[in-house]
Amino acid sequence: MKRILFAITLSIASACLAAETVPLTSLDLANLHFEGWSKPKVDKAFSGKPLSIAGQKFQSGIGTRALSTLWLELDGRAQKFLASVGVDDGAPNEAASAFFTIIGDGKKLWTSGAMKRGEAAKVVDLSLKGIRSLLLKVDHVGESNTFNHADWAEPRFVVAGAKPRTVNAPAEKKVILTPKPPRAPHINGPKVYGCRPGHPFIYRIPTTGERPIRFTADGLPASLRLDAETGIITGTAPARGEFTVTFHAKNRHGSATRTLKIVSGDTLALTPPMGWNHWYAHYNRVTDVMMREAADVMVRTGMADVGYSYVNIDDCWMNATPDAKRTPDPLRVGPFRDAAGNILPNKYFPDMRAMTDYIHARGLKAGIYTSPGPLTCAGYCGAYQHEEQDARLFAEWGFDFLKYDWCSYSHIAEGKDPKAKNIYLWGKTAPSLQALQHPYRLMGSILQRLPRDIVFNLCQYGMGDVWEWGAEIGGHCWRTAGDLGAELNRIFAVALKNAEYRQWSKPGAWNDPDYIQIGFIGDARTSGAPKPCPLTPTEQYSFMSLWSLMAAPLFYSGDMSQLDPFTLNVLCNPEVIEVNQDPLGDSAAVVKLTDDTFLMVKRMEDGSKAVGLCNRGETKETVTAKWSDIGITGKKTVRDLWRQRDLGKFDGQFTATVPRHGVVLVRVR
Repeated sequence: MKRILFAITLSIASACLAAETVPLTSLDLANLHFEGWSKPKVDKAFSGKPLSIAGQKFQSGIGTRALSTLWLELDGRAQKFLASVGVDDGAPNEAASAFFTIIGDGKKLWTSGAMKRGEAAKVVDLSLKGIRSLLLKVDHVGESNTFNHADWAEPRFVVAGAKPRTVNAPAEKKVILTPKPPRAPHINGPKVYGCRPGHPFIYRIPTTGERPIRFTADGLPASLRLDAETGIITGTAPARGEFTVTFHAKNRHGSATRTLKIVSGDTLALTPPMGWNHWYAHYNRVTDVMMREAADVMVRTGMADVGYSYVNIDDCWMNATPDAKRTPDPLRVGPFRDAAGNILPNKYFPDMRAMTDYIHARGLKAGIYTSPGPLTCAGYCGAYQHEEQDARLFAEWGFDFLKYDWCSYSHIAEGKDPKAKNIYLWGKTAPSLQALQHPYRLMGSILQRLPRDIVFNLCQYGMGDVWEWGAEIGGHCWRTAGDLGAELNRIFAVALKNAEYRQWSKPGAWNDPDYIQIGFIGDARTSGAPKPCPLTPTEQYSFMSLWSLMAAPLFYSGDMSQLDPFTLNVLCNPEVIEVNQDPLGDSAAVVKLTDDTFLMVKRMEDGSKAVGLCNRGETKETVTAKWSDIGITGKKTVRDLWRQRDLGKFDGQFTATVPRHGVVLVRVR
């Protein structure tokens, strides 16, 4: 017995001697995923200052921000993970907060709970016995992402085997969920369409099915004409009133019928606008050729057949100064305006009217971009003191959509020199509500006087609670927060935050949480060339599901020349798009279930409910939609919208297994 005890003691001692401490900061941190435009810091706070939590200083660690994730692979012989965690004292926001979670082999091992700035560090002393997969996560408390600087202070592993290795998040295969559309015609798109009397009118009937398809229409106003071969309606918007038009589409495989209510009056964008914007793919590389190609691709791939209609240019079509923020090539540098004060496109855009004519010839609409300030965000010519002149020129060129980006207007709002070279987005002093509204109120009144329908997008990042007054000053949609480009892992947080403003979402007035960024997109931090987006296939489906449930504008902002079958499948499911385009205009209400799971419930015009069973967590979850939570009773048919199949009749509730960062999107009738 003594020999056995001695052997056991010797074995334990040997194991202890073999164990070593491995600082987390000594590992390759390239797989540390985070949101934001700056990278996490090693041995410094995210602000660049020394690590400090409630006055306690730390020499080593990682300064990041919520949301961030780091996956590690262990060999099952790691003994412990040790650290101190908390919100860094250098976070420039008194309300800064964060939530730390450690997950091992799909199970939650440790959580800090909500932590605020000034709260003492919490000590992590976690056994990792037998664990092979580990996730270190920092999340938001609530949905605010304002300066939530968080520290993993003195993080280290005690291991008896191989050193931990950082890895990418769990890989997924791309699975195409939606069946191909049938060969027989099927008419898609909105059920209602707004226009202003006497203005130019263009509408392409969105129709899937094998071409050629022949179109006819009953009840079409006399001022409009339908091209029977293309399904494109052009002409002049009729006199004020409502006109119910019945479309018929026929090919050798069958026929389809659908009605559209044309409302000629004061309100445009009666359903959320849909289209493409160049920014997150091409940045300052955009050209006339790219815009025309995008229009061709929108038609050729079938995007136009499910309702995408706008082909929108963003920043960098004008001339820039040589010291512009995004350094342009020489062909983008030149005089801002001609002798008459008209804004000059750069040499990549030789004929703006010819470009919009090209887009219109395909039954699509064209959008343009500018800033109320003297310069755009990228340092190109803005509209300051030329607002009406520019707007009238945009209308003459044939544009149908205007994105109006705050950018350098900060200088004017603060009463500073508008010609100052230091262009920044956020001012040092919060402008008054009147100052925030002024440039948009001015442009809104101008657009309403023009002889052309131009949808007005207020791009001012949610300042001054724009959702409360955007429609009042002539806007049709407005950004509710900052750019999503470098923060794609925030799509669930964005959806939850955007849903807080749902009461202001209605026909002609839409909360805009930024563009759909899937497929091939550029690097938002460097304006880099397009490459595969960092989102998993599940996350890409979730992106489209959440935006559809929110009744958000659906603008794809990836590379149209590199669309693959999977990306098109995500973008072009007519049943999912129907949720977005429902004429009721309801933005889904949120029903919180757990810290990681929630429902999004959207009322539909026909009395049905579109429901997203959502899991923002890092492991798959069982999520139940109770009828009492979504406001219905009795037996209901539940339809899987992505797979376009009925799942059966359910009484009282519907339950689904939802993958990591997933949304199961159903319609309950």
